[in-house]
Amino acid sequence: MSKHVAVVMGGWSNEREVSLVSGAAISKALSDSGYSVTDIDADRHLSASLTAAKPDVVFNALHGRWGEDGCVQGLLEVMGIPYTHSGVLASAVAMDKPAAKQVFEAAGLPVARHVLTDRDALFDADPLPRPFVVKPPNEGSSVGVAVIHEGDNFTPDQPGPWQDFDELMVEAYVPGREITCAVIGDRALGVLELKPMRGFYDYEAKYTDGVTEHIMPAPIDPGIYEKAREAALTAHRSLGCRGISRSDFRYDDTGGEPGALYLLETNTQPGMTPLSLVPELAAYEGMTFEALASWMVEDASCPR
Repeated sequence: MSKHVAVVMGGWSNEREVSLVSGAAISKALSDSGYSVTDIDADRHLSASLTAAKPDVVFNALHGRWGEDGCVQGLLEVMGIPYTHSGVLASAVAMDKPAAKQVFEAAGLPVARHVLTDRDALFDADPLPRPFVVKPPNEGSSVGVAVIHEGDNFTPDQPGPWQDFDELMVEAYVPGREITCAVIGDRALGVLELKPMRGFYDYEAKYTDGVTEHIMPAPIDPGIYEKAREAALTAHRSLGCRGISRSDFRYDDTGGEPGALYLLETNTQPGMTPLSLVPELAAYEGMTFEALASWMVEDASCPR
């Protein structure tokens, strides 16, 4: 008898629309693989919806706050329902960028210089030499990220994360390339380079077809390629991740190869949309989208 999987998607974070796309793709893949599937658009009554559905497993396709920061994971553990992806602690720490960086630094992983500040202090004086990156400390998918260059005249009334978030993280801007690597189980996949047609790899570049070129495998120094794979696996283990994670890096090769690698963040619930990176990385290894979704369901667990 096939497992009954509740695909939980949507929610009320800034990434709701992306989550719905991920959830729909997963729902179809699992149905095509023979699972019994119930789609649930998460709201504040999620526990009641799950109680009514009585699933064997929850596929957590939520993105952003509440869905991938340990909140829903805690609910599922209280309810005793096995779920995909990382547990409460790993999810919470990975979503909190400053906390994650502390874990990375303790594990010996290279991270860019960074400081925490608030909206008022940001405009009193530059917290770091320019160029620097301003981002909220606990959002995903590059939500609310701004790059401040030399000569930029930015003010509180201009569009930017400072309009929506009181606390901000400021990070030294690393020139060069954007690369990413996924981990499945206890194995690092390949390394992919992302080349936005303009600007940087922001929310629009991630989810708009034709805006970013994906190059697989990343055409970088072989030693750095392996170093990125090792770093992604170390990050996954250091955070205590489960299932699948994806680590994003900046690679500064502006002075020539080999350059310097910097870990930006680890995503414990990577997107599963048609433009998402984990399915692409898995496909390069010969794993279909249906096989990937099925693997995640069979890997699901619930701490007792």
